Amino acid sequence: MRTVTKRRWHVVLDVVVGLFLAFTVVVGALGTRSYGELAGGLVVVAGSVATARRYPAVSLGIALAGALAVPFPYRDRVPVWVIFVLVAMSYQAGLRMPRARPGILTGTAVAALGLPLALVFGPDGLGDWAAMVAILVFAGLSPWLLGRYVRVRGELARTGWRRAEEMESRQQLVAAQARLRERARIASDMHDSLGHELSLIAVRAAALEVAGGLDDAQRDAAAQLRTSAATATERLREIIGVLREDAAPVEPVQGDLSELISRARASGLHIESTVDVADTPPMVARAAYRVVQEALTNVAKHAPGVAVTVRVCSTGARTDVSVVNAPPPAGPLPGAASGQVGLIGLRERVRLVGGTLRAGPEAGGFAVTATLPHGAAPAALADDDVEPSTSARALELARRDVRRSLVQAVAVPLGLFAAVLAIAGIAFLYQWNSSELPADVYERLRVGQPRTEVAPQLPGNQRAARPVRNEPPLLPGSGVVCEYYGSGRSWLENDYAAYRLCFAGGKLVAKDWFTEGAP
Repeated sequence: MRTVTKRRWHVVLDVVVGLFLAFTVVVGALGTRSYGELAGGLVVVAGSVATARRYPAVSLGIALAGALAVPFPYRDRVPVWVIFVLVAMSYQAGLRMPRARPGILTGTAVAALGLPLALVFGPDGLGDWAAMVAILVFAGLSPWLLGRYVRVRGELARTGWRRAEEMESRQQLVAAQARLRERARIASDMHDSLGHELSLIAVRAAALEVAGGLDDAQRDAAAQLRTSAATATERLREIIGVLREDAAPVEPVQGDLSELISRARASGLHIESTVDVADTPPMVARAAYRVVQEALTNVAKHAPGVAVTVRVCSTGARTDVSVVNAPPPAGPLPGAASGQVGLIGLRERVRLVGGTLRAGPEAGGFAVTATLPHGAAPAALADDDVEPSTSARALELARRDVRRSLVQAVAVPLGLFAAVLAIAGIAFLYQWNSSELPADVYERLRVGQPRTEVAPQLPGNQRAARPVRNEPPLLPGSGVVCEYYGSGRSWLENDYAAYRLCFAGGKLVAKDWFTEGAP
């Protein structure tokens, strides 16, 4: 259903584009009563729009060839519909072509055929050639490049997002495994502590069972207590065994915080510590131990040799843990990037005792702080409690880059167009001003003067932009060469004029002044 709806929208869009382009053809052609141009333009629009979605290379060829060939007999002007057709069809072709090669070949073929024809057969020769070059570059090539850029950026963005989603899934799996590992570590702690206590209960119950001074009922109660303790120990061992089979081996918590810090100092870490864990519940004490252990492990791995400050302070309601290291003197070790699996496990350990964990850069170094309440229930696992993963940050950066690139896709062609227009304008003004022939010089020239006398009085350049409608006919005979110069009128005037000087046999044979509006 969604595919059918999408196709209908595509048809509607193509129809709207075709009607708009046909409207521009009708308005342009009827305004000049050029019915041949009207028929040809409508054929070009119909053919290019009909093939734009399925055969974009064919659509581009029809638009380029037709838009340049149909108005060729009317080269005194450039029809507006030509610009609209080329811009629309070139952009759509670039957007829909899976490969760039067909578009490049089509554009090259049209340019190779059209440019020489415009130069040889155009009424204005070089002017017609320059106009065709400008149309091909700015109305054909630039929109096609913009369409190609948008298509390639879209494909890259979609591919990057798929890769980011895959990375996100993998990282979520790693995080889940880290949480399971930490839970297995907690289960191991439970086995070591509860199993020990249950074993002591069983031993004391057995001693009580054989002690003197007890009646049979009391001995039976002691025997049942011993049996229950042994059964509980066995069941605890079975449950923990299942957890250990599903998770990777874990190292148990060994000793207390003072012993942990002493071992870290012996390994070469410079530690300043303050530890006060009096009257701390066992689960909270083990969580504090794991926070300090993981933080010191990261310091040894990523910033060896720096000073570390360890603070563990316990009150009646909570225990605060802080491990802060100074910045490394030469930055982190090469290749020591962390996958943050240990921090994920720490978050799970702290969450299970109802606490909060914060880890991140601080003053050039790194700080790990935890707040562990006494007797709190496990906190809910919320999305806000989990730091954005590397793939999520990369995905967000990719989205920003795509938005920025799409803006650049519009700004860069416009900037390029403005730069080319500025350069062309400067060149035009230079050529215009350097081809001016003063009126008094023109008046002093006499037909029959040798060219050697006339040449020193002429400007260094000839006028390239000159009137083409009302130029006087050339004198009969062969060997007549005419030169064109400006007459002093501003280039902003529509009815601009030019001087024409014709030479034959080394002499000035004719001099004319004519304008665009009248002979």
